[in-house]
Amino acid sequence: LKFRLNYFSNVDYPLSGLTIMIDYPSGFEFIDSAPKSLEKTEWDLGLLNKAEGGRVEISGKLMGEVGEEKVFRARIGSWQDGEFILLREAVRGITIIRPALYITQQINNNPKFIAGPGNLLHYEIFFKNIGEEFLTDMFLLVTLTGLAFDFKTVQAPEGDFTPGDNSIIWDWRKVRDLQLLPPQSEGKIEFWVKLKDEWEVKGLEDKNPEILSRIFLSQVKEEFVNKVNSKLIVSQKGYFSDEVFGNAGPLPPKIGETTTYTIIWQVKNYYNEMKDVKVKATLPKNVNLTGKIFPEEQIDKITFDSQSREIVWNVGDLMVGQGVLNQGPNISFQVSFVPEENQKGETPELISQAKIIGQDQWTGEILQSTAS
Repeated sequence: LKFRLNYFSNVDYPLSGLTIMIDYPSGFEFIDSAPKSLEKTEWDLGLLNKAEGGRVEISGKLMGEVGEEKVFRARIGSWQDGEFILLREAVRGITIIRPALYITQQINNNPKFIAGPGNLLHYEIFFKNIGEEFLTDMFLLVTLTGLAFDFKTVQAPEGDFTPGDNSIIWDWRKVRDLQLLPPQSEGKIEFWVKLKDEWEVKGLEDKNPEILSRIFLSQVKEEFVNKVNSKLIVSQKGYFSDEVFGNAGPLPPKIGETTTYTIIWQVKNYYNEMKDVKVKATLPKNVNLTGKIFPEEQIDKITFDSQSREIVWNVGDLMVGQGVLNQGPNISFQVSFVPEENQKGETPELISQAKIIGQDQWTGEILQSTAS
């Protein structure tokens, strides 16, 4: 649960050195607070002028027996000579009741699904009557939140989608399980929605994206949050005429003669920090590196295995928006090509598709993509 403590001063003079202290009931486990606390129970407010105020929000878990009352006590005051001088106290109680419904969610058959840009998501929401009474004539509401959603793609066969607040509602008149749900019985609704292939990154405030679904059914509210992977891209281009090295040789190439080309790799990373990023490709047997690499600081980051013919660029770690908000990592290297007799009249391959791979620091997933 989350609870909030609001404070406000209507005293004609400033109050200095103020502190808020909270006493939790038994069975309460502190998780987090905003602002951060001292030892999970104390917040220093400093100076409070007339008509000024603020809020402390605390999240935690509460365990207890049905019918048990849990009491939260908050105090505001100041310390003087080691003694806490109380100015005001607030006490609130919570009664634990037996829930009537248990709600779970899974996306693409996975309760902990990690989504990626462009994914089609199949949501299934299960609701079980764990009470002792029949539940009748219910409505189920799902509200979706997240920059990644493409709300134009929502498909809810038995539900009604409202674009304004991005919510879907299911009516008991259309869904049999909402009309009558006996004790220990389970019902299900489902819908589909796509994530955008790409959405705007303005800065670090957009990092670590999530998609959130809030579910309301009868008197029960549940919230599910799923992480979203970054988007990692490599582009691969080849040139004969370029300003990096200046290539030479016959064009089109001639059998037995050498023509050089410039290959350029550029990398983009969108939404999350990436670790240990590498770009890989292979060279055909009659294509070789000449040793020319630009920029010079990338020379130590590129390797070539003459047995497997694999070329690897160790890009390293990437920040959010690198290559999108600014100039991303890039490397140019020169290759030489000597056509063979059997390639006459063909369009030969100078380099295979390039593959980029790295670990998403937000989701922990290994991401990869390719360039032709």
